[in-house]
Amino acid sequence: QVQLVESGGGLVQAGGSLRLSCAASGRTFSSYAMGWFRRAPGKERECVAAIRRSGGSTYYADFVKGRFTISRDNAKNTVYLQMNSLSPEDTAVYYCAAGEYYALGVKTHNYDYWGQGTQVTVSS
Repeated sequence: QVQLVESGGGLVQAGGSLRLSCAASGRTFSSYAMGWFRRAPGKERECVAAIRRSGGSTYYADFVKGRFTISRDNAKNTVYLQMNSLSPEDTAVYYCAAGEYYALGVKTHNYDYWGQGTQVTVSS
């Protein structure tokens, strides 16, 4: 089992940047593919980005391509989401997730463990 704790959320103006971190504890971090999801008010949870166990391959949703970057440091048991050029449409609770069985999952059921989430609010 793995425990996940997100940090780095907050209030930012449109065009600004934030860096989210997700610290993992428990089983070997490098055993898990990692993903970042978000849920905006009134919407379903959606995948923002994902990264393979080794960090060699990544996935980005079309709506964040060129603006967000996912990365991981297996030595620090941490996955990051660098978010640039933020817009009010990016306002949501952001969750990190760990998955044992899917190499690069983009669905919620591809992931086995979830953090509590961190709020990101982008003002116009």
